Amino acid sequence: MQFKKAAIVCAVVCAGLVFSAAAKAADPQTGTWKFNAGKSLYSPGPAPKSLTLTVWAEEKSVKIHSEGIDGEGKATKVDFTANFDGKDYPATGIATGDMVSVERVDANTLRVNMKKDGQTLMTVTSVVSADGKIRTSTFVGKNKEGQDVKNVAVYDKE
Repeated sequence: MQFKKAAIVCAVVCAGLVFSAAAKAADPQTGTWKFNAGKSLYSPGPAPKSLTLTVWAEEKSVKIHSEGIDGEGKATKVDFTANFDGKDYPATGIATGDMVSVERVDANTLRVNMKKDGQTLMTVTSVVSADGKIRTSTFVGKNKEGQDVKNVAVYDKE
């Protein structure tokens, strides 16, 4: 009888762990995303020539890595890891700053504030479609030249 109880407890715990791991893997933000220039709008331009974005999102944090070629033909690379707690975390490769704060708005939406000297210069709101195939990131703020920016970058999931 003791063995049966232990086996049932073990089965329940194992099922919980598998479910927990599956839930983490199912985050709609997680994945590799390829920039779709034809669906994107850049003001001011030019739009990137290419961009691949890799996102690892978990319950409490996100890691972002992107590499590409900007509109002027220069290589770009952005990296950061941040918790969804509104605190500032270091970022590399961001033209408008060197820190980010991140919040999860809902299951399909992340908001990233790009900062320099504690001041938000650009806010990026990224929404994954209900079917999980498209990620739309809206950039609002100022670029490094001080111009107003309203860019909409669309990515297809690879």
